[in-house]
Amino acid sequence: MGILNVTPDSFSDGGLYFDKEAAIAQGEALAAAGADIIDVGGESSRPFSEPVPEDKEIRRVIPVIEELAPRLSVPISIDTTKARVAEQAIEAGAAMVNDIGALRGDPDMAGLVADADVPVVLMHMKGAPKTMQIEPQYEDVVGEVKNFLADAVHRAEEAGIKRKKIIVDPGIGFGKTVTHNLRLIKELWALKSLEVPVLIGPSRKSFISKILDPENESREIGTQAVVTTAALNGAHIVRVHDVERTRKTLKLVDAIRNSVISDRSEANKVHSQ
Repeated sequence: MGILNVTPDSFSDGGLYFDKEAAIAQGEALAAAGADIIDVGGESSRPFSEPVPEDKEIRRVIPVIEELAPRLSVPISIDTTKARVAEQAIEAGAAMVNDIGALRGDPDMAGLVADADVPVVLMHMKGAPKTMQIEPQYEDVVGEVKNFLADAVHRAEEAGIKRKKIIVDPGIGFGKTVTHNLRLIKELWALKSLEVPVLIGPSRKSFISKILDPENESREIGTQAVVTTAALNGAHIVRVHDVERTRKTLKLVDAIRNSVISDRSEANKVHSQ
C-alpha cells in the first residue's frame, strides 16, 4: 500500500503532494513502482496534530481521487475517519476505506462501508492523534491490541460488514512507546487467530529514529528492516512511502521464504522415493 498524503503537515511528506497535480503525479508514480493499493489521505494523523474539518478534507482528496481512479489499474483507498468523506471518495472512484478510528469516530461509517460493500481497515489507536503519545500505558500491549481488534471486527460484522472485507491494523506509533511498537512487530503472529488480513504501517515512524538516528535515510533503512520482520511474522499488507524499495525488500523476503518451502518439498520427494 503506497501512501499519498494530500496534506500540508504529515510527518514525513507533509506539503510535498498538497498541490493537486503533484498528488496525481505521485499516485501514478507509486502505482508504476509496484504499489498494489494507493492510500489517499487528507488529514494528518501524526502525533499532536489537529483535526481537519470535513469540508476541507473533502476539498483536498476528492479532486485527486477523481483524476487518479480512471488512470490507475490498482485500487484507491481513502484514509479517513469521516463517513461523508468516505462516501464521496467511493463515489469518486475509491474502492476501500482505511479508518484509523476503527469505525468509532463517526456513527455513520459502519453503515456506509456495509452498504458500499468495500474492504475496510480497522486500526487500533489509544486516544486520538492529538493525545495518543502522552504517556501511553498497557499491562499487555499485544493482548490488549488483539482484544481491541477482535471487538472491532465483531462490531463491524454486527453492522453488516462481511468478514471477508475486514482488515486489521495494530496501529504502530498510534498511542505506543518504542517498546510497545517493537513488541507488536515481534509478536504480530498473535493476530493470526483473528482470521482476517493484517496491515501494518511502520513507514518512517519516529520509533525507528529513536533506535537509529534522526536522519531520514536511517528512517527508510529502518523501515525496510521492520517491513522484513513484519512480513515474516504474518503481515499481509505493508503501508509505506517508498514503494520501489519495499517491493525489492519483499521480493527477497518471499524468495527466502519460498526457498525453505521448496527445500522441504524436495526433501519430502526424496524421502518418498
